[in-house]
Amino acid sequence: MGLSYYTQLIIISSKAIMIFKLYCITPFLVNLWNSNVEVMTENKTKANNKSVIAFLDSMEDEEKRKDAYVLMELFKNITHEPAVMWGESIVGFGSYHYKYDSGREGDMCITGFSPRKANFSIYIMSGFSNQQELLKQLGPHKTGKACLYIKRLSDIDMDVLSEMIRSSYLHYKIEHSQ
Repeated sequence: MGLSYYTQLIIISSKAIMIFKLYCITPFLVNLWNSNVEVMTENKTKANNKSVIAFLDSMEDEEKRKDAYVLMELFKNITHEPAVMWGESIVGFGSYHYKYDSGREGDMCITGFSPRKANFSIYIMSGFSNQQELLKQLGPHKTGKACLYIKRLSDIDMDVLSEMIRSSYLHYKIEHSQ
């Protein structure tokens, strides 16, 4: 019993796709690899002119929105910098220019926060190696390389958070002032 017309069409289409990949895509990738051309993606997290207030006001969770406004004022008071949107969801303060050994470079906020669904991401760009004692006093949190994750402000010691933001901000401001 022979294969149906549609089954034969699928088999032929699959073979055509494999041939296309083998003879068209593979040489392109080999040429790209051999050309020593660096393929750099553009940094999507850039300062923009979007409204911080509109972003915060768009938050549905009232408690999170109130906490976001408290954080915005806290960061403004510590940094003496205006709140600026970075990308779609980061409220940043200050900026610095970075350049990696790979040649990749760009700009990023010195500090800031992002009200994510599960928690707030607070950007402590200097990291946490020198902040272990403060972390012990902070209250419930998690950390990443340069991110502090907290659920709500009522759970943490705001004076400790202020000190962590202040020390990281000053560290970056001094380090990148040349």
